Amino acid sequence: MSACFFSVQLSQAQTQRPQEYQVKSVYLYNFGKFVEWPAATASAGTFKICVLGEDPFHSTLDETLSGETVAGKPAEAKRINNVQDAADCNVLYISSSEQRRLPQTLSALAGKKILTVSDMDNFASRGGMIQFVWDGDRIRFQVNLAAAMKVGLMLSSELLKVATKVVQTA
Repeated sequence: MSACFFSVQLSQAQTQRPQEYQVKSVYLYNFGKFVEWPAATASAGTFKICVLGEDPFHSTLDETLSGETVAGKPAEAKRINNVQDAADCNVLYISSSEQRRLPQTLSALAGKKILTVSDMDNFASRGGMIQFVWDGDRIRFQVNLAAAMKVGLMLSSELLKVATKVVQTA
């Protein structure tokens, strides 16, 4: 099961190697499928994957989510300019443009059942939940399990098995 989680699904006509943010878009979508979401998520109208700050995905995230579902709900991309607008987000990608505001952003999200993801250096060690990292020429990820558990998000063992690093203490 974990092998199919991390394969990037591309059309047969697309023969070139996927771009960085195409891969990250697929990861963001798949992360949502490997989290045990609280009951409130099940009652929401859509499953929102949000981008805080400058959007490096452009239309790629929208294309990835088009027609897809997570937790039985249609998946939708949303761009936000401040952390206060993240209240209805399930997954929040924090852009590197937010680097200097990261402590305040993570503090504002404390206790909220929002999966935080970024590619900022040391994101996981600074309290973020999932950090994209380069492993040779491949995009992989590290997990701060303690940060996810602190807000009541349970990450699948399948997800944890393929992480390059799992931090289990706060």
